[in-house]
Amino acid sequence: MGLTAANSSADELTVGDFSRSNLESWREKSFFGKTDYSLVKLQDAFVLRAESRSSASGLFRKIKVDLNKYPYLNWRWRIEQRLTTSNERVKTGDDYAARIYVIIDGGLLPWRTMAVNYVWANRAEKHDIWPSAFAGKNSMMAALRNYQDLTATWYHEKRNVLEDSKEMLGKDITAIDGIAIMTDTDNNQDFTTAYYGDIYFSAN
Repeated sequence: MGLTAANSSADELTVGDFSRSNLESWREKSFFGKTDYSLVKLQDAFVLRAESRSSASGLFRKIKVDLNKYPYLNWRWRIEQRLTTSNERVKTGDDYAARIYVIIDGGLLPWRTMAVNYVWANRAEKHDIWPSAFAGKNSMMAALRNYQDLTATWYHEKRNVLEDSKEMLGKDITAIDGIAIMTDTDNNQDFTTAYYGDIYFSAN
């Protein structure tokens, strides 16, 4: 899919058009059970709701984004319940109330696929970066939120993916191939509800 999406302009590229009640082009991938994703109206706007009960599945959208043109990823999110996770760096603690990640496709060499994960952690300190407990250094985690942040409260995020991917993956990544959303609670048998607002890339 090329650089075209609803609500796109010269300065913005929309990836998740949830406020228009649109889930077109998004597909689900299950790792364990099924997180329930649905479009709901909250505070007079449509958003994506994710309800996870001891489950781990995500929504992903394949979309090529030129990071030289659109380096910034923008979104808002909130969670309703904190998780009980004590250590996100090990497989038994690899749960996140909310997560958005950008994917760099390895093509015919799937083991070369990489990802930058922006996570709402529990115990990890804000700004901590670490390798995925399951995928290692090909999938790096960055804690933007944690137990110190309020529940039932919207937070707006803006990340320079061009810079983050170089810092976290150690490579000059100039394009990404997809975006994924995931609320997962399978390792600690938790329950949580998270909400995601529109997701878009911007030039500045």
